[in-house]
Amino acid sequence: MSAAIQGQAPYYFVPGPSRHPIMAAIGLFFVILGAGQWVNGSDWGAWSVLFGLVWWAFVLQQWFREAISESEKGLYGHRVDLSFRWSMSWFIFSEVMFFGAFFGALYWLRQHSVPNLGGLENALLWPDFKAVWPSMAAGATASPAGVVEPFTTMGPFWLPTINTALLLTSGVTLTIAHHALRENHRGKTIAFMWLTVLLGATFLGVQGYEYYHAYTDLNLKLSSGAFGSTFFMLTGFHGFHVLVGMLMLLFITIRIMKGHFTPDRHFGFEGAAWYWHFVDVVWLGLYIVVYWF
Repeated sequence: MSAAIQGQAPYYFVPGPSRHPIMAAIGLFFVILGAGQWVNGSDWGAWSVLFGLVWWAFVLQQWFREAISESEKGLYGHRVDLSFRWSMSWFIFSEVMFFGAFFGALYWLRQHSVPNLGGLENALLWPDFKAVWPSMAAGATASPAGVVEPFTTMGPFWLPTINTALLLTSGVTLTIAHHALRENHRGKTIAFMWLTVLLGATFLGVQGYEYYHAYTDLNLKLSSGAFGSTFFMLTGFHGFHVLVGMLMLLFITIRIMKGHFTPDRHFGFEGAAWYWHFVDVVWLGLYIVVYWF
């Protein structure tokens, strides 16, 4: 700590005992408890989820504020910077595996599960089954008993294509902001960061309207067989990641406006940018596989 007092960061900063981990765990406990009760028909479960989320968000706000304060005091040296980079890299890798599981499920359904159900061994069990993808009409697809209501699939035009343009544009504006920060042009950085946040928010708005259109006009729902479940799981979880990434960029923008970060030390910005570019790449895969194929 004496090195930090003299204006130099310690070799590796180790914070003191903190209440934040246990407090965050308490919030998550109420989220999981409430979610479990909510899906089983208990009305109080929804209030437990809300309480847990508010508690958790409040704790994270305090935790992040403390970490930012430590960073601005110069306590984070080169070794801490490396640990942050490795942590963000492994986090994004875990997200790659997360989406890979859902892409794999979609592939297995289309290439194996549905064709196998249409084989001779199942002909007696489901004589009216047609092994086609997607399952759009009850009685002619994966729902010969009429359990799945007829629906229409979501094509690439025009809402998904508009969202693709929005995300690709946001990747460009974020890159411009990054280069401006490295050149110490804070005004330009802030302007393009706000533009990136606005593009992310617009994406969410368009996706919300897309879901409304799917439910009301196409009768495409989460309960629309294997197609509906995979469609909403992939696009919905991606939308959640866009929300998280947009909030990250929003807070980074506010920090830049407060004078945080330098042209040489700004991993908080870079970590958020890595995550945003990852979200862009995942969407391109979704756009091709889900909407075109």
